[in-house]
Amino acid sequence: MGFGQGVSGLNAAASNLDVIGNNIANANTVGYKQSAAQFADIYAGTKIGLGVRVNSVVQSFNQGNIEASGRALDVAITNGNGFFRLTSPEGAVYYSRNGQFQRQEDGRITNMQGLQVTGYPAGVAGGAGVQPQPLVISNAQMEPRATSSITAKFQLDSRATVPAQAFASSAGSPPTSNMFNYSTAINVYDSLGNKQQLMAYFAKAADSAVAPVHPTVAGGTDWQMYVTDVNGVAVGGAPVTLAFDNAGALQSPAAGAVTLTQPAVNGAQAMAMKLDLSGTTQFGADNDVKQLSQNGYTSGSLLGFSVNGDGTITGNYSNEQTKPLGQIVMAAFGNVEGLKPEGDNVWSATGASGQALIGAAGGSMGTLRSNAVEASNVDLSGQLVNLIVAQRNYQANAQTIKAQDTVMQTLVNL
Repeated sequence: MGFGQGVSGLNAAASNLDVIGNNIANANTVGYKQSAAQFADIYAGTKIGLGVRVNSVVQSFNQGNIEASGRALDVAITNGNGFFRLTSPEGAVYYSRNGQFQRQEDGRITNMQGLQVTGYPAGVAGGAGVQPQPLVISNAQMEPRATSSITAKFQLDSRATVPAQAFASSAGSPPTSNMFNYSTAINVYDSLGNKQQLMAYFAKAADSAVAPVHPTVAGGTDWQMYVTDVNGVAVGGAPVTLAFDNAGALQSPAAGAVTLTQPAVNGAQAMAMKLDLSGTTQFGADNDVKQLSQNGYTSGSLLGFSVNGDGTITGNYSNEQTKPLGQIVMAAFGNVEGLKPEGDNVWSATGASGQALIGAAGGSMGTLRSNAVEASNVDLSGQLVNLIVAQRNYQANAQTIKAQDTVMQTLVNL
């Protein structure tokens, strides 16, 4: 007769209570995965068991609820089994489902414990032996882009008459209103990001049988498009003859056939801008701009950033442009239950978990959602029920020890 069975039961029940208590304590821990104690019976060459032991403690990696947080650097993994890949300053690698990140003063992205989020810098594609590295969001000014193309659609009034005076413009002497039918401004940018304003003037052309012959299309109408800088100096490549047929459709110039040029000035490069007027019409309606866009922009300061579903971090700049700043990588494992809990919401890989499989968010790894976090997957009501059961189990094992003690006392009294 012995007390071993009861003692082992007490130890196992106490361990179970510890596991359940830890789950309850972490019910509000972002990214926490609840654990469960698994037991095994003990036999040693006899049909009468010697008690119980805790065989293992396993974690459930089911996804927790996704909750909105309002922080751009709070990122949740949704619909997948992936992990964030983090590194310590010493180079140790950890994995986490907690996406509460912050940006340090030097631009590094870390979790709240200082582990660095890894991924690929902007312009670097993963795979082919490229290893993830700590991500850095730079405060550097976004470089400007010189205008190289202008897309414009105009509606020119077919009811207009030929201007009374021929078009003329020179430095300091812009054209007067009796030289054109309609005008509009076009803003472009040079290689240094300086905004330059060009003026486009439209003048209906009189029919002529001598050079230059008008109209270009038989039965149609020609217009002249003049382009000057803000001082009135003609831009290279202008004027442009717009030829319409008798249905008001533009027949020439063809898309990409016109290039406007500006000389180098104030240290900026010379400009060459393709002008696309496709879709311009001449109907019996007021002159109007239907579309006017160009691909240049000035430099810009970083205002903020967001994380896309594939892990790409997109920066938002003061020049109303966006720019990819890097991509967060994900990791997956053949056996997630083999991961070793390290505390602080992270795990490390083991031989049982297998080697980490690195890739971009998507597919089985899940997608990323900014401004949200994954809550703990602890079922609090279920844990409270388990707590009652574990308590009863502990009490029952204590009773077996008490019963053994009573029997022993009876034998001693004989």
